[in-house]
Amino acid sequence: MTAASQAERTVLEDEFNWLLKEEVHAVLKQLQDILKEASRRFSMPTPGFEGQLKQENFILGSSTMDQVKGVLTLQGEALTQADINIKVAKSSQVMHFAFRDDKQWKLQQIQDARNHVNQALQLLNSRDDSYHFKTGAEVNKLMDAVMLQLTRARNRLTTPATMTLPELASSGLMKMFSPPMPGDVLVNFYINLSKLCLIVYQLHVLQPNTTKNFKPAGSSVLHNPGAMFENNNTKFEVSHVHKVECVVPWLNDTLVFFTISLQLCQQLKDKISVFSSFWNYRPF
Repeated sequence: MTAASQAERTVLEDEFNWLLKEEVHAVLKQLQDILKEASRRFSMPTPGFEGQLKQENFILGSSTMDQVKGVLTLQGEALTQADINIKVAKSSQVMHFAFRDDKQWKLQQIQDARNHVNQALQLLNSRDDSYHFKTGAEVNKLMDAVMLQLTRARNRLTTPATMTLPELASSGLMKMFSPPMPGDVLVNFYINLSKLCLIVYQLHVLQPNTTKNFKPAGSSVLHNPGAMFENNNTKFEVSHVHKVECVVPWLNDTLVFFTISLQLCQQLKDKISVFSSFWNYRPF
């Protein structure tokens, strides 16, 4: 090895050791601060009542229709109240429903996203300032694990679960309202990005002698008019679908935090990869 290449290797090794000792921990600290802020968004306290989660009211609306209106009360991951007015398509009669006082509906998407954020924080907390990373591979392994949790958290908010219409009909959500929902109405709540969405399906019963070819609909986030299903030996068809939504600002904040954190992780991995040639000289 020439003196020049030996000197270059020494400089490279010094830079790499500085990266492992100093810069990695600086990035981990940044990630911790951002994800603590994201985690805090999921459990904002009521001003003056630190032990109580903040309740927020959101008005459901659509710019194109007024068949469904309502106000939702969100407290952390739980819908604690839903006050909904549905205008029946045929008669223009307005039906009013609200959650029973003893009921609240957990939004599993928010709960799962929060859990993934907390798991990412646990991974970061397991490597405090005194920990010495010995290889780039070790850093990459940690970043991959953190990125996996953050990607799962983001996906839970951006990808609502698909459901069949019979699953909706038998869902516990249908038992939460007073007065009870009639048999020809189905509802579903879900998160899509930073929006809290309500879907209302109005149904009609298919007569046994109908000439229509009965074809049960599969699983979907949003079913279209004409979708058919069978429940308790009765065949139904979706006649009308109404979707209304409201923006939840703190969900938007968390999605921004996820994006920034994923970028920081990737940037650190990119810096590690610059030294890939150096890994020819030491165990990877």
